[in-house]
This record gives sequence, C-alpha cells and structure tokens, in this order.
Amino acid sequence: MGNGIRMVAFDGDDTLWRSQDYFDAAQLEFEQIVGGYVDVTDARVSERLYAFEKANLAWFGYGVKGMALSMIEAAVEITGQRVSATDVSRIVGLAKDLLRHPVELLPGIRDAVAAVAARHDVVLITKGDLFHQEAKVRDSGLADLFRRIEIVSEKDPATYARLLEEFGIAAGQFVMVGNSLRSDIAPVLSLGGWGVHMPYHTTWSHENEASIDAGSERMRSVHSPAGLPEAVAAISALADA
Repeated sequence: MGNGIRMVAFDGDDTLWRSQDYFDAAQLEFEQIVGGYVDVTDARVSERLYAFEKANLAWFGYGVKGMALSMIEAAVEITGQRVSATDVSRIVGLAKDLLRHPVELLPGIRDAVAAVAARHDVVLITKGDLFHQEAKVRDSGLADLFRRIEIVSEKDPATYARLLEEFGIAAGQFVMVGNSLRSDIAPVLSLGGWGVHMPYHTTWSHENEASIDAGSERMRSVHSPAGLPEAVAAISALADA
C-alpha cells in the first residue's frame, strides 16, 4: 500500500444495499392514498411531498420516520384536512413496512469491498435514522469488513472534516465511495479528498442537488461494484504520485 491513500469509506444506502427502491414504492402507495381525495397530477402531490420532506430535514433528519411524518403533514394539507384516520394509519403502515424491508446487497459488493480492504483501511459512513441504519449494518453481513462504522445525521464538509480529524488522516489521504454526489462526493472533494461515484438507478431528488465536474481528477465513476477496486487503485496511484 502506498503512502497516499490511507482510508477508503463506503456509503451504505444504494451503495452497499438497496434502499431507494423501497422509498419509491412507498411514495407511489402514498400518492394512491391521497389520490382518493384529489387529482394527483393537478395537486402536484409528488412535488408538494418533497417540499415537506426538504423543509422537515432540520426537524426530523433523514430516513423513514422523517418521510412518514412528512407524508402525514402533506396528506393533511393536500386533502384540505379531509384525510381520514384510516388513511393516516395506512401511511404509518407504509413507514413500518419500510423499517421491516430486508437488506438486499448489491450484486458483487461484498467482493468489491473485500478487495479494497485488502489494500486499505475501510470504514462505513452512512446517514439516516440511527436504529434503522444499525439494523441494516447488522443484517447486511458486511460489518466485519469495516474498521469503523459511523452513522451520522448529515454528510457535509463539517461532518467529514470532523471524521477525518478523528481518523487522524488528511483529506488527501481519504477516498469516499457512494451513489450520491451531494452527500458522498461533493463534500469530500471540497475538502481536498477523493471520490468514487457509483450511481444507483434511482435517487431521491434531494441527493441530486449537486453539480460536479465529471472530469475532475479527484473523482472516478463506475457503473457497478466490479469497477470499484480498479477505480480506487487508480486514485491511489495518483495520490502516491
């Protein structure tokens, strides 16, 4: 292992295991519930739900519980307070189903993480509801691969800077692997670190609110876990140089 890259961090949701698919399915069911009261298109249900979710991040944070509370608040407003107790209960049921969904690893991800871990210290940095994320890590069967597991409330430059200080490494010695440009890549690049972007086929709108030069020498993009070891090796070679 060279003297450049000392640590590689992996995101959890939609990088190691499927997540957004379940949220998308829950939103479709939510729209069907609200559709019993209003025209979903005319009422801009999807757009208005996202507005509630975004506004509530400061209060509820990320994850299922914040989404459920935002759904209830949105349903009350969109239906003009006509949403029934039965339908509010159905929305709560959507949240419980999300919390119970199985952890399904992305194909090939364990081998990819293990290959990177053979050359570098690897850690897991994921955000969201503490209990839910702890359960996902436990059920994933991947915990043994990581030197440390960090569950944070936000992924921004301040959070990464704090973690780097705790890890005792410089940003230039750190690589972040994830599906979200906003949460996984942009903050790390802004600190002088490195990123490997592995897009997922569906992404929450909030995570798309970032713009990065695709040609940045500090970032690589891959389309599947199979490409991760090579991408990290290429970054490591640049860092060593």
